[in-house]
Amino acid sequence: MASFGLRIKCSSFTVAAALLLMLFSTTFSCNLSSSTFYDSTCPKALSTIQISVRRAVSRERRLAASLIRLHFHDCFVQGCDASILLKMSSSIVTEQGAPQNNNSVRGFEVIDEAKSQLERICPGIVSCADILAVAARDSSVAVGGPSWAVKLGRRDSTTASLSKAITDIPLFTASLADLTSLFATKGLNTRDLVALSGSHTIGQAQCSTFRGRIYNSSSDIDANFARTRQRRCPSNSTQGSTKLAPLDLVTPNQFDSNYFKNLIQKKGLLASDQILFSGGSTDDIVIEYSKNLAAFSSDFASAMIKMGDIEPLTGSSGQIRKICSAVN
Repeated sequence: MASFGLRIKCSSFTVAAALLLMLFSTTFSCNLSSSTFYDSTCPKALSTIQISVRRAVSRERRLAASLIRLHFHDCFVQGCDASILLKMSSSIVTEQGAPQNNNSVRGFEVIDEAKSQLERICPGIVSCADILAVAARDSSVAVGGPSWAVKLGRRDSTTASLSKAITDIPLFTASLADLTSLFATKGLNTRDLVALSGSHTIGQAQCSTFRGRIYNSSSDIDANFARTRQRRCPSNSTQGSTKLAPLDLVTPNQFDSNYFKNLIQKKGLLASDQILFSGGSTDDIVIEYSKNLAAFSSDFASAMIKMGDIEPLTGSSGQIRKICSAVN
């Protein structure tokens, strides 16, 4: 049956739209399937992705954070459809050029390697969007974080949206009101916001993203922490902008609750981190997670599952890309 090139977004799907689509004999599905989706069509799909992720993280621990972030930045722009992986072409204006992504999103080679292996054993079966989702879960596990059952069946987009990447990916300077509102538009609540922000328990940030905070005498930051960060991040905006600092100074390569303990001590590296503990509605959640790693881990896993449900392409929508960086 013809699909007429329609993109079905599950979060905005209505009965009226369904009736209209049925009139045009279009097949559709808005629900992701269980983690057994590939059991019959590509039995080694999940283990193949896992091997690629483990190998990459063992070489560079930071890649775990990069892969989780890659999935996050994908899902927040027109849904979890691997649009972030598309490179510039005659028909694509890549999302990788957005300020929130430019020269900072990484881990593409891990996804490409997994896809290459999967195309050898079961060509045209496993989507790049599903690889991103599974790789994020496997990255969490690789650094001591929680695991969860990844729902599968996503398909890949044939479009990208630079404009939505600019508006829909959170900024490191965002206020709590901005973050709460943005997450709400994606079907995520305040608890999801804090739990997902906790992924900053691992990974690093570039000097350009926290320079304004560590040199601002009026910012809500521990003075000694600011001085420590200043050693590798000069105040001159023309120097050292790409120098890295760990988001969690204590245990930067281990998934734990120190990120939240840091916030309570005013040692959040990014303004958008510290804003979660600044006298607002999220303070209590930060305190809870700082004392209860099990609660944080459980909520993080639940929030990742919810995030993975944002507007997936399923059924006959989209395509299964042969190469993740380009449409077929």
